[in-house]
Amino acid sequence: MKTVADVTRIYQDCAIAGASPVEMVILLYEAAIEDMRRALTAMKKSDIETRTAQVSHALMLLQQLQGTLDFQQGGDAAKQFEQFYNMVRAKLLEAQMRGSSELMQQQIRMMSEVRDCWVQAGRLLQPRQAAGSVAAGDAAIERGGESEWNA
Repeated sequence: MKTVADVTRIYQDCAIAGASPVEMVILLYEAAIEDMRRALTAMKKSDIETRTAQVSHALMLLQQLQGTLDFQQGGDAAKQFEQFYNMVRAKLLEAQMRGSSELMQQQIRMMSEVRDCWVQAGRLLQPRQAAGSVAAGDAAIERGGESEWNA
């Protein structure tokens, strides 16, 4: 019998497998924000071990986000995201060392605001992506089911 955690993990794996690049960024932001919220809760309970684990995981997610930046195509935007991730990482470490719930809340707010922008961008791109998928699917039907499209 599967536990709730097992079912949640299966759902997350399926969501990740079918996610567009923008959706993957949003998922990483949401996971990092959730880690920070858990760290904040642990901070308020004086649970240093849980706080440290959650901050460490959030830092790993920030590293993943930063590692996907494309400075060739992203130009100034990629540079600004790099600065943003560096600043959030530094402030998370400072919040961890000082036990500052205020600093942690600030990072949650900033990450949430940027995540909301990614969500909006995803909505704006969705009609184009859906139209592209339909066109690729129609072309595949015309060729007998084989699609040349790939990510």
